Amino acid sequence: MATAALLVTTAIALGGAAGVREGSLSGRYAYAQNALSAVRADKNALSRAGDLGTSTKDPTTAADRAAAASYVERERRLADPKLTSVRVTQPRAARPQDRYAMAGGCYSLAGTPIFFKPTDLGDYLLYDAARKFVIADGKRASAPGRTTVWTARKSGNRFTFTNNGSPLTIGGASAFALTRTTGCAAYPESQIDVSGRPHAGVTPYQEVRGYVDAHTHGMAFEFLGGAAHCGKPWAAYGAPYALVDCPDHTATGGYGGVLESMLSGQPNHDPVGWPTFKDWPAPESLTHEGTYYRWLERAWRGGQRIFVNLLVENNKLCQVYPLKKGLEYAKCDDMESVRRQAQDMREMQDYIDAQSGGPGKGFYRIVTSPYQARKVINAGKLAVVTGMETSVPFGCTVKLDIPQCDIGDIDTQLDQLKRLGLRQVELVNKFDNALSGVAGDNGAVGTAVNAANFLETGSFWDMRHCEPADGESHDRDQVALPSTSGQEISAQQQDALFGAVGQLFDTLHTALPLYGPAHHCNSRGLTTLGEHTIAGLAKRHLIFDPDHMSAKARASALDQIDDLGYHGVVSSHSWSTPDSYPRIYREGGFITPYAGDSTGFVEKWRTHIGWADKRYYWGIGYGADMNGLGAQGDPRGTDVANPVTYPFKGLGGVTVDKQHAGERVYDINADGVAQYGLYPDWIQDLTKVADTQKRGDGAKIEDDMARGAEAYLQMWERAEGVAPDSCRNPGLRKRVAQVSRLVRRGMTTTAVMKAVGQPYTRLGSTYGFCARTSTDPKVMMKATFSKAGRVTGVRRT
Repeated sequence: MATAALLVTTAIALGGAAGVREGSLSGRYAYAQNALSAVRADKNALSRAGDLGTSTKDPTTAADRAAAASYVERERRLADPKLTSVRVTQPRAARPQDRYAMAGGCYSLAGTPIFFKPTDLGDYLLYDAARKFVIADGKRASAPGRTTVWTARKSGNRFTFTNNGSPLTIGGASAFALTRTTGCAAYPESQIDVSGRPHAGVTPYQEVRGYVDAHTHGMAFEFLGGAAHCGKPWAAYGAPYALVDCPDHTATGGYGGVLESMLSGQPNHDPVGWPTFKDWPAPESLTHEGTYYRWLERAWRGGQRIFVNLLVENNKLCQVYPLKKGLEYAKCDDMESVRRQAQDMREMQDYIDAQSGGPGKGFYRIVTSPYQARKVINAGKLAVVTGMETSVPFGCTVKLDIPQCDIGDIDTQLDQLKRLGLRQVELVNKFDNALSGVAGDNGAVGTAVNAANFLETGSFWDMRHCEPADGESHDRDQVALPSTSGQEISAQQQDALFGAVGQLFDTLHTALPLYGPAHHCNSRGLTTLGEHTIAGLAKRHLIFDPDHMSAKARASALDQIDDLGYHGVVSSHSWSTPDSYPRIYREGGFITPYAGDSTGFVEKWRTHIGWADKRYYWGIGYGADMNGLGAQGDPRGTDVANPVTYPFKGLGGVTVDKQHAGERVYDINADGVAQYGLYPDWIQDLTKVADTQKRGDGAKIEDDMARGAEAYLQMWERAEGVAPDSCRNPGLRKRVAQVSRLVRRGMTTTAVMKAVGQPYTRLGSTYGFCARTSTDPKVMMKATFSKAGRVTGVRRT
């Protein structure tokens, strides 16, 4: 979640928060422009958690980086898993086989062609050729509503339809034989424009291929009181009702969207979404929905196979933002919002299932283990992992250095959240809390977030000067005194430095902090409650994300992870520091740099290759941070020498063309990552950029990205207690006879891994392992499995 501090200034502009002065529009807008510059400046940075300076210590040497790059080259030469393809939806029969099968189909109902648009599992809008909706007695309505939704039931070869318990009758009949026909009007919906069947595995347990996004906020329409984000990822009546602007934007013709203006840098925007999409979605339009389910479907069709949906909230900014969706949202409780969003995920899964022909048939599959995720991906679907990024997790805020939670609170809520499906967790976001210090934000944004930190905790960030010689990576540099001479800053300078906050909050009856010269480190590190939380995550096999922690806290956290021997670590969106990234790889963790612009990401990819650890499978993904107020990738332009050309071939051989949404046609060259459906196009753009920089690197980055889903799953397996593979880790090799005893006929693939560790190869129906004898330190062994994933034999090869 990026630059949430801007919400504070938005509340000021709207005049909706107690104790906040209005200020001049020009002054607020100038401040917004400065803040916007800070937002955009860091989206391509290797580390968004701190400026790269002499105090940032990347511990790797040139020799280390060369050895890592050589290892990655060897990884790319390994045999790829054999892939097959699957249908997007089930075949459509002449007569529907059950009450879900009419989804998206054209059927004759009492002799009239009717398009069946699902609103939920088994519920439909009955849409006729004149673009009207069937209501009671076969009459018509011009718009969908409560009276137009019909629940289908199948009895023998006929179907009945009820609305609020009342049956549909047409010409005296209330049971209907449905037959496929033509002549229907298509219901308005965003297109996919990817042809070809999605790729899948030949077995449910083999190595996977696919892209991974480890950081996006798919349910952000609920956060900050439910009124700051415009649109939803789905709506019962489809795109025309999901992809709409916020009421405060619409009522003013696009001039009332102050938060949108501050984040985008544009004073106003066209409030019309569907079907024109003139001004949004766009890379710089951060308050509008970017993960509409059809756009997410396009990303899946284009090759994405893991989507980590982070449930997101910030209670203080929710309190400050003046608009609320309802009374239940006014509490601004982080954990209530998290639970609400988790329920939303299940409802969205049901909705997508409804569009796809019934329970379990949609592409969007919520998973809770790496084994379930592997099965989902090899079935050709998208594995959706639930995560959390909040400022006050488990209610663990701090007030004047007094924690507002205890160990019991943390343990109780960790157990509850795991039962809810949570699997990936950040301990801190924008403010210090009872678990950890925060990295902070810099520049004008930093002053505003720091003020909000004061409102939340009663304290400003305790940022102190870091000496380069101490070897500690620094946090976000704050606006600093011009020297360490001890001279007091003038009133005029103070206005320039802190006027953005000092003039806006009359509740801050305290001196604003004056920091020494850069670089800065938050003195607040990992607390004992934070240590307990990390231990609790490891005990429950939950994935720990150290992003947004202060450098001091993150270093302590990784020390603890090392002591625990725990592998479940992910840095999801470049909010760690370069001293941490090699450590995370050494722990057997996984990293997805912030996506940003394609040119910036290619540079990050090159750097991360130099940190790869030869003990673990190599792959990389991205953290989009879409819907989290994170800036998306800008277009490189239509006049560059190496643009993306449409159509192009995507992962698994699918054909990707320009996407249509209503009247809008998207082109990555001109539009950038305007919405989530453009990520396959962005990955294609990566290959263009990489190839231009060094011939042949386009294929390499494409391969590394396609290996990302497997790398994430292998990290997750290790978090579950499975030992790393014995080929890359010679010290873990068992004797041949021992492997033969441990791997028995009838064992599942999971049981085999828990017995002898991760396989080195997972090709088709075989797993390959390394073992040893008294005379041979490396003996290859192969376990063979049945179609159901049970051991049929093990032998030396």
